Amino acid sequence: MDRVNATTPSASSADDPARAAFAALRTPEGAQLLAELRDHDPADELATATRLRRTHPAELVSAALGQARLRQRAVAKFGAEDAYRMYFTPNGVEQATRTSVAAHRAARFAGLGVRSVADLCCGIGGDAIALARAGIAVLAVDRDPLTAEVARANAEALGLGELIEVRCADVTEIDTAPYDAVFVDPARRGGRGRIFDPEAYSPPLSWATAAALKAPRAALKIAPGIPHEAIGPEAEAEWISDGGDVKEAVLWYGEGFAPGAFRATLLPSGATLSAPAPLPAPPVGPVGRYLYEPDGAVIRAHLVADLVERCGGRLVDETIAYITSDEPYSSPYVAGYEITDELPFNMKRLKALLRERQIGVLTVKKRGSAVEPEELRHRMKLSGPGSATVFLTRVAGAPTMLIGHPLG
Repeated sequence: MDRVNATTPSASSADDPARAAFAALRTPEGAQLLAELRDHDPADELATATRLRRTHPAELVSAALGQARLRQRAVAKFGAEDAYRMYFTPNGVEQATRTSVAAHRAARFAGLGVRSVADLCCGIGGDAIALARAGIAVLAVDRDPLTAEVARANAEALGLGELIEVRCADVTEIDTAPYDAVFVDPARRGGRGRIFDPEAYSPPLSWATAAALKAPRAALKIAPGIPHEAIGPEAEAEWISDGGDVKEAVLWYGEGFAPGAFRATLLPSGATLSAPAPLPAPPVGPVGRYLYEPDGAVIRAHLVADLVERCGGRLVDETIAYITSDEPYSSPYVAGYEITDELPFNMKRLKALLRERQIGVLTVKKRGSAVEPEELRHRMKLSGPGSATVFLTRVAGAPTMLIGHPLG
């Protein structure tokens, strides 16, 4: 089931088995079952289901087991304390914003004095929860009746019901004028999986942009792979990584943001790098003593040239986001390595070198190479107490292997 603008609301939960099952989970019997299943092992699900069906209705047991699985999956995004109190749908777990990212976005709004937000396409309420915890009143809107009920249940379960109003409606019909800001999170998955065309989002990016431009301030959540040419000049574009993994991009509009600027933000540290406009292409040159791997958010935001300028370095290849320098450079936006060897790509030479140095643990990184890390490790037949990092890449267009170890 897709989120907003994909389904037509039904009249009541009695007409919808999924909504009826969810309602049953919120009864005392359903709550008891969920508490009992908190730590259950999915591998034992058949035996667990057989046992529980002796004392509970089969439909309720199936619903509880499904919800227990979703809660276990949600721990990675929401943390155990929240996840085991919340409710989820399969798409809700998949599409919900990670708590750390939602909290960062809510803090930016709160820091600008925003006190009320219309959260359009709210899903199961992940962003609404973060906004409410930042002291912001939220109108959370979703067109799908079950999803809206889940969002309402989550607000209540986390003690945020007074700050979050949930409305089941088409977001295109919502009057956002009374609110300080608008947040739109269009659905980016359809029946065939992930949607890459922003105009195929639900609602389309063009509609979301128009809604954002009408508001005093706004944020649009988009896929991090969005083409830069699809971003209008009115937006400040921010790419966010968490623990080194790029999670999403946000387009910010209105007072307090920098139209046309690109920004990369790294969580959990909160370090943020921005530039008012892309810099000229950075220089390319030979591999020096040090190699730097920029965070994915920096690469997505096209800010690698900014880091090259800061460290006084150069790229190893004009198409590869590896930076090199002759002097060490420390920055939260890069992982640094000291390079000990530079070899033309040759598996036999690499294997001989690793054997000579008794390398038993090998980290494989690649950019611009078709070789898969697991395949390489398997072919090396590693043994020994040492460790090393190998980069499979291109240097001045030539397939190259760089061997080294992390700085610090």
